[in-house]
Amino acid sequence: MTEINPYRLHIPQDALDDLHRRLANTRWPEQPSNPEWSDGPPVDDLRELAEYWRTGYDWRAAEKKINAYDQFSTEIDGENVHFLHVRSPEPGARPLILTHGWPGSIVEYLDLVGPLTDPRAHGGDPADAFHVVVPSIPGFGLSGVTHGDGWTAERVARAWAELMRRLGYGRYFAHGGDWGASITRELGLVDPEHVVALHVLQLFASGADASDSDDPEEARSAEAARRYQYELMGYAVIQSTRPRLIAYGLTDSPVAQLAWIVDCFQHWTDPRGTVDRDALLTNVMLYWLTGTAGSSARYYRDGAATWDQPPAPSTVPTAVAVFPHDIALPVRRIAERTNNIVRWTTFDRGGHFGALEEPDLLVADLRAFAAGR
Repeated sequence: MTEINPYRLHIPQDALDDLHRRLANTRWPEQPSNPEWSDGPPVDDLRELAEYWRTGYDWRAAEKKINAYDQFSTEIDGENVHFLHVRSPEPGARPLILTHGWPGSIVEYLDLVGPLTDPRAHGGDPADAFHVVVPSIPGFGLSGVTHGDGWTAERVARAWAELMRRLGYGRYFAHGGDWGASITRELGLVDPEHVVALHVLQLFASGADASDSDDPEEARSAEAARRYQYELMGYAVIQSTRPRLIAYGLTDSPVAQLAWIVDCFQHWTDPRGTVDRDALLTNVMLYWLTGTAGSSARYYRDGAATWDQPPAPSTVPTAVAVFPHDIALPVRRIAERTNNIVRWTTFDRGGHFGALEEPDLLVADLRAFAAGR
């Protein structure tokens, strides 16, 4: 089945009413005497955000923002795939597929679509225009829950290659962060004859132990790896071993789903910056309303077997954009062993969610990386 169908987002009001009731009836744990984020979101902070979610946040405004872009759905490899597809008005525009990760969604890229597709209208050079495709990974958000196991980065990459084929793009660029970075790299491996170049925010396999290096950048990478292993990776351990276990609470309690995601945003972003509160809640909503906490968590279990394997060499031209407060900081000399690195940009601000935290920096780097290719 290769049919592509138009899609328009509309959540029934009774689903929103149910959410508000659940938020109002939340059973809260005790507030510790010394509330620190190191143990999880402090109760007072999360209670305040949940109350705003219930009484101040406007889902219909978020829905309208998403619906401002052309959306479609199609079936690939037995699962539904939802995606934005926004064509540029510029005749020389190049195709670009943008892939989110966990706990992200298409929300990460909404504010990039305009500058990327119509740079002329955003003070840029029309020669930098892209036709933009922003899919929801199967099992995430508006693609809905997956009905079987075995969805790995490689399998999603093959689905993306098929998606771009169905859209008629013979040559295209690809970008991704988090799982999206892994999927983007795999896309270069499974579809090298059609992928022009890759742009990623992380190369997780290149973050091998650099603790013995005298290079300051490599020392920071090693420290980030230690911090992730000993402070931050609890969510990954649970999701890679017992994804169904955590799915019960996240699917039943909106505050549990909120806490699970907010904790990541707190620790994975630049403490000097801010992520828009409404954008964060819209991202949470795409997990809550679709019940995809469990199916998105399964990626950690299904992909865990490959985490310790050396990456297959990639010859596709690859650009890496490093935001200094990310949870994983790649090392160029290690990345170059298995990747064709053609551009390496290290920013002075920003964290794991580069598109949300520093959209202008990311747009500029995407334009520069694709220029002349």
